[in-house]
Amino acid sequence: MVSKRYPTSIEVARLAGVSQSAVSRTFTPGASVSARTRDKVLAAADSLGFRPSLIPKIMLTDRSGLVALVVGGLENAFYARVVQILAARLREAGNQVLLVPVDSDYTLDAVAARLAQYRVDAIVSALAVLSRDAAETLSASRIPVVSFNTPVTAARVGSVGSDNALGGWQAAALLHARGIRHPAFVAGPADSPASTERLTGFRDGLRAAGLPEPRVAGSAYTYDGGAEAATQLCTEGAVDGIFCANDLCALGTIDALRRAGRRIPDDVRVIGYDDTPAASWGGYDLTSFDQDVPALVEAALAMIDRMAAEDAGAGERELIPPRLTERGSTRS
Repeated sequence: MVSKRYPTSIEVARLAGVSQSAVSRTFTPGASVSARTRDKVLAAADSLGFRPSLIPKIMLTDRSGLVALVVGGLENAFYARVVQILAARLREAGNQVLLVPVDSDYTLDAVAARLAQYRVDAIVSALAVLSRDAAETLSASRIPVVSFNTPVTAARVGSVGSDNALGGWQAAALLHARGIRHPAFVAGPADSPASTERLTGFRDGLRAAGLPEPRVAGSAYTYDGGAEAATQLCTEGAVDGIFCANDLCALGTIDALRRAGRRIPDDVRVIGYDDTPAASWGGYDLTSFDQDVPALVEAALAMIDRMAAEDAGAGERELIPPRLTERGSTRS
């Protein structure tokens, strides 16, 4: 005969010699129960390995204390850092984290319908919402949702992100100051909002500096994608300054340039985005933009609190200025 998987409150009450309601009151914060009864119930619960179920609390309060943390693309150290800091802050705030892994490394759209079915108090994701349909699906769930680097918002669906256009402009200004004449951009996926905004800011900054339109190559936020893009750029014409959509692309770009006999920074200057730990490694010494993950996380949590209000209106979008750290990949 197979025994029950979990001990019940009835079994605790029987062992403690009290009523089931006394067990319930013991595990209800603020409920009235004598110290003697509480001690007996806690001793019985500990003996049986009993833990109160969250289900009754969820049914009564319509709050679970669970926050869904959607993750994807963890090979990118930026996403791993977001998850680490978010999970720690959510625990500090008394929430339990429900980890929801997805296949995509930049978009939340494919799992929007599934996420709306979770009984969670909020959803936080480093992945972007790209389509109006996905935003409306999430909005209909009436669960506060905050995603990173998202251009699309809706009621209770907001976004925090790096000011990517500002970062692109600053990248152009730095390369101009370092004397480059043949700029290029190594892009992420074509429908990635972050990559598009970084390229837009880069183009605007180059135009303001009197530099030509950048040549563009690439289509993935990966090391291999950066290497392939750099190889293409080198074979198609002159290039002496490259701004990459993220650090992974930049690392691949640097290694591909070196294999092609190009010196960094003497022949080509390279800038990344995210300022991941690898950017400071001696072999790369990569100039990069820090998205300020702690500030992104704090903005996301504050936005969740605002959107949890019953009268929450249209979703917000908040941008955090990036911080440029110059290293050897662009210095003279």
